[in-house]
Amino acid sequence: METLWNLGPSNVARVGLYRLGLRTGLHPVLRVAGAAPTGPFFRDLGRLERVGLQPRAEWRGVVLGFGHVPIYCANGPPDWHSSLFGGCASSDAPWYKIGDFDPTAGDIKGIWEASRFDWTIAIAQRAALGDTSELERLNSWLADWSMNNPPYRGVNWKCGQEASIRVMHLAAAAMILDQVDDPEASLRELISIHLRRIRPTISYAVGQQNNHATSEAAALFIGATWLEQRGERTHSKTARTGRRHLEKLARLLIASDGSFSQYSVVYHRLMLDTYCLVETWRRRLRLEPFSQQTLDRLRAATLWLQQMVDPESGDAPNMGANDGARILAFTDASHRDFRDTLQWASALFLRSRAFEHEGTWNQPLRWLATDVPTPKLPSPGSTTFDEGGLHVLRKGHAVAYMRYPRFQFRPSQADALHVDLWIDGSNLLRDGGTFSYSSEAGEGDYFASTAAHNTIEFDHRDQMPRIGRFLFGAWLRPRGVQPVRCVGEAVEAGAGYSDNRGAEHHRSLRLEGGALICNDVISGNAQTAVLRWRLRPGDWRLDGRCITDGNVHIAFSFPCGGELKLVNGWESLLYFQRVPAPVIELTLEVPARVSTTIEFA
Repeated sequence: METLWNLGPSNVARVGLYRLGLRTGLHPVLRVAGAAPTGPFFRDLGRLERVGLQPRAEWRGVVLGFGHVPIYCANGPPDWHSSLFGGCASSDAPWYKIGDFDPTAGDIKGIWEASRFDWTIAIAQRAALGDTSELERLNSWLADWSMNNPPYRGVNWKCGQEASIRVMHLAAAAMILDQVDDPEASLRELISIHLRRIRPTISYAVGQQNNHATSEAAALFIGATWLEQRGERTHSKTARTGRRHLEKLARLLIASDGSFSQYSVVYHRLMLDTYCLVETWRRRLRLEPFSQQTLDRLRAATLWLQQMVDPESGDAPNMGANDGARILAFTDASHRDFRDTLQWASALFLRSRAFEHEGTWNQPLRWLATDVPTPKLPSPGSTTFDEGGLHVLRKGHAVAYMRYPRFQFRPSQADALHVDLWIDGSNLLRDGGTFSYSSEAGEGDYFASTAAHNTIEFDHRDQMPRIGRFLFGAWLRPRGVQPVRCVGEAVEAGAGYSDNRGAEHHRSLRLEGGALICNDVISGNAQTAVLRWRLRPGDWRLDGRCITDGNVHIAFSFPCGGELKLVNGWESLLYFQRVPAPVIELTLEVPARVSTTIEFA
């Protein structure tokens, strides 16, 4: 009951009524119908005259789904029903009759990836620069998808968010090809078909309190205002609904300090990309500005992301759930490069540039005819995002991050008091990632577990009991939070918790010139505890109570009887990809005090 209350009675009711409506056949989404448009969807307007445009090279021959899985498309469009991970979805049944986890299809995200329409941006870019064969390919692929995915049948219509991402990509392609003001009839019908799928289930999406809701609200706003502009007044109510939810969700899901409801760097990017497109679209159609509170939240969310992104590599901590989401990609930057999003959001919401020098991160702005601002954002400093439970400690060329359990929304990983450490842009102490959401893959439970993070695991169990595929119970609450503060030449912070079985852990960090010192105090109702530090790949060697790779030295102070060893674990930097990772494990009896000193001068 406590977990249901934490989720929010209204959200539980939204989800429950949606599922009941599907089971009873009474939900209005079951009565939606439509015919597949055949095209053409875009027309040739000649070469666009813009300065500094660089098209993506992807979606020619082979493209890497999720950043690492080949999608073959040299001889035509992808197979829309084959999974990148093996298996296929052959059913053309109505979407609501298809299960979420079909063992013959495998991880459903492997099927959905090509149907997100990421390719529309890359192909439209090349068409905009005068390649008429690419315009033909764009129309051919859209017609092929439309024919092989008749409205509301098959797995690619199952998720309202997936339909919404298609709408966003179609709108982006229209802006690239300068066909927003007078879209083709088939494109308008394709948008309308998608809105009829999304609109009846928006309440369910809102009940999820995550990026599903922001994506679907964005699609309703963008698609409906687009059709309304073309004289289709029947979409006016849908446009208002999309705007209302976008404003409400910004207020509810983004805290005043910029923390997002999903406690995830990748999902934070997805949310910001969504709002960036929405704001760009609003300006393009000269629509009424969003409320000041909405803009304030988006400014704060942008500054939150700035704290996470390494300016040299574009990489960021792999904290929180990571499903490989990277939408609205205007460049060939890697899945783990967050600079495009940060520059786009900084320009729109802070009227500044996050990166002063020229780079691919300016391409989204140029393709969408948005000015690159002159002012530069100040460099980030040490801070605490208390509404989202995150300390950020900066000193010289080192940055340490510490998660702590300030849960206003459901946690997706048992990662309380996890620490990430970055030195000169290299991730030394790192998060295990996610790997896969599919139960058939099996490893998903491991990657979300306490054992896959740099923290303490009591009695070989998670910090919170798992009560569903995406749900933990007995949400932790913080104790003894010590906000970031400067003490002499060092930066310090701390936090702790007590779990539902009475085990207690408090952790304090001190970052100073050339060293991070972590002090852990464990006590309460537990017999044993394991402290783990997950390391970057390297030639690590154990020598007594010290572990080193020749450059970094990690020393431990712990009671007699503790056992220190170096073992192999797993990490997943990209969705459905895992590689071995070196892990330090220190096994102790409870109670105990442990000090870890990482020297990296």
